[in-house]
Amino acid sequence: MSTTATSYSKKMCWLIGLTILVKICLSFFLELGNDEVYYYTYALQPDWNHFDHPGMVGWMMRLTSLNLNWVNTLSMRLGSIFCAAGASWVLFRTGTLLKDESAGYIAAWIYTLSIYTSIIAGLFVLPDSPQLLFFTLSIYWMVKYVVAPQSFTTKDWILLGLFIGLATLSKVHGLYLWIGFGAYILFHHTKTLKNRNLYLAILITIVCILPILYWNIQNDFITYRYHSKRVMHTGLLVDSFIQQIIGELLYQNPLVYIAVLVSLLNRKRLKTAFQNAALPLLLWLSLPLIFTFWGLSLFNPTLPHWTGPGFIALFLIAGVYWSGRSNRKLKDADPNKAANIPLIIKWAGGLLGVLIIGFLLLVYVFPKQLGSDKLSNLGEYNPINDVTGWNDFSVAFENIVIKNKQSGEMKGSTPIIVNKWFPAGHILFYTARPLQMSVFAIGALEDVHKFAWLNDRLAQQNKGLKIGDDAYCIVPSNLPSDPLLLYGNYFDKIEKPDTIPVVSKGVLLRNFYVFRLKKCLAIPPSILPNKFTK
Repeated sequence: MSTTATSYSKKMCWLIGLTILVKICLSFFLELGNDEVYYYTYALQPDWNHFDHPGMVGWMMRLTSLNLNWVNTLSMRLGSIFCAAGASWVLFRTGTLLKDESAGYIAAWIYTLSIYTSIIAGLFVLPDSPQLLFFTLSIYWMVKYVVAPQSFTTKDWILLGLFIGLATLSKVHGLYLWIGFGAYILFHHTKTLKNRNLYLAILITIVCILPILYWNIQNDFITYRYHSKRVMHTGLLVDSFIQQIIGELLYQNPLVYIAVLVSLLNRKRLKTAFQNAALPLLLWLSLPLIFTFWGLSLFNPTLPHWTGPGFIALFLIAGVYWSGRSNRKLKDADPNKAANIPLIIKWAGGLLGVLIIGFLLLVYVFPKQLGSDKLSNLGEYNPINDVTGWNDFSVAFENIVIKNKQSGEMKGSTPIIVNKWFPAGHILFYTARPLQMSVFAIGALEDVHKFAWLNDRLAQQNKGLKIGDDAYCIVPSNLPSDPLLLYGNYFDKIEKPDTIPVVSKGVLLRNFYVFRLKKCLAIPPSILPNKFTK
């Protein structure tokens, strides 16, 4: 290994190591968000597939929590942190294949400074977290094939098929990797169609995703019926399109977005920077996916992170482009001279740092009521409530439970009743889990999601709601609901709630209302249709 390569490897180790350290620290300051605590249910009851997504994120949390023997915010997020670290390294190696170490190093910096790849999927635990690692690995092997097809072995094809399969086991649109690669082959490298190993790789991916198909056959294809409802609206939604574009800009880090856009618009210099045929491949792996969701956003509400994986290939393009511009004078003297980080990327790092520090100050030093100040929905839309409050509430709730047990006020197994997956995830993770209480869902499948399967799990363990049981219902003011309307038919009486305020630095952020549901009169029917086997 050359001295320059060693230097870049050391820099990458420093970048990855410091990033891991910062994220570990952030894990202690920020409670798990709505999505994160919901995906804890995937670890609690692992399966090949779930109502929303395949099971990879649940298996990842099982691994990092030592089979749920070490459960806290860090253990839940550790897999995301390490997957992001691995993806950064893979991106560095891919950039090296495309051009040189400086291109890979800059691409890794861009990945690290994107809010989506570094924080949303690289710190918070989501299905995107393991998917991005396998996505980057798949791109690496595709680039390896395009750069040197003659040295691409059967083992390489097997690994390519495996990584695309694992990306799909994380989130189903990992299959787009085959669409992008297939389009490249059809339009730019048709002789690959004669290679039998291509079909071996496809077969391996199919084998990987068979468990997803098997689960959906058992469960009436509920995953796809649910997601199809999210993209089957009619009518032009200009506001949705604008929100998608602006959301992408913010999620990717505005300056990272600009750095990527500048590289794409300078096509002449970009073609000069690429000394191989990989540019069309990277464009096929990115732009069609992004444009597809742009098109969907014109007719359906979409989420900005849906296009996130499409930016991975664009980060590589930007890395190659900016490595050719950032240190041209230095490279004239020494082609292998370590490149400086472009100024726009440094600014992107500064912006990300300001946003993180600013948010921490907002949460812990200068809290504000940024949401509704009405008592009926106090704290709604306040981002501070997404990452704080549940630990403090759960301590206060435990005192209520202990007092009620001592007085004999609550009878039976006293489960906590929920009607939606949020805040059910928070209630399960922060409140019920430490107290070893059950969480029982009453509501529509589209509202409770995975909790419908957890209900059946409780029934099998004889821990579900029973006739005569008393129960609790927890309603955060920022997620208002009416327990009398939701559960009045199932209980003899619903008492007036206890109010637990969440106050930070003298600012009332929200209230928690604890209702006592007395004497269960009827057991709600199973949320899962009879034809479901799980």
